[in-house]
Amino acid sequence: MEEDKRKEKKKVTMVAIDESECSHYALKWALENLYDTIVDSHLIIFTVQSTVDLGFAFASTYASAPPELVASIQERHQKVALALLEKAKDISSKHGIEAETVTEDGNPKEKICEAVDKFKVQLLVLGSHSRGTIQRAFLGSVSSYCVHHAKCPVLVVKKPDQ
Repeated sequence: MEEDKRKEKKKVTMVAIDESECSHYALKWALENLYDTIVDSHLIIFTVQSTVDLGFAFASTYASAPPELVASIQERHQKVALALLEKAKDISSKHGIEAETVTEDGNPKEKICEAVDKFKVQLLVLGSHSRGTIQRAFLGSVSSYCVHHAKCPVLVVKKPDQ
């Protein structure tokens, strides 16, 4: 009986992506090299839209940005995220794997780790931007943060030419 329950419940693999080339490489690498694992699991392709900084809009309009401008900026960010996820879903389909796509707003590091908990992810796959020590100190590293804070194994895929 317990063995039947384990067979019914699919494992969850999540690939977190952004608009970078290394992110798409990580997705393709996972689909090709982890196919046997991913084909039998529930694949989630996840992206985070950084919170829209509207400071420039308010500064350029003397603190009175029209609501239409704010809505337009937010809508543009949403369209970019949806196009990114659609492209990733197409890549998955070409490998014979159906994926669920999810987008959220906020800090990428935190939102990815929250999604791991929310979706009960067993494997998180991320691309590496391969930033140097100084860049990581100033910009931070999403992959490094997730390795230390996600409550599941994390696979960081580095593009060979980096």
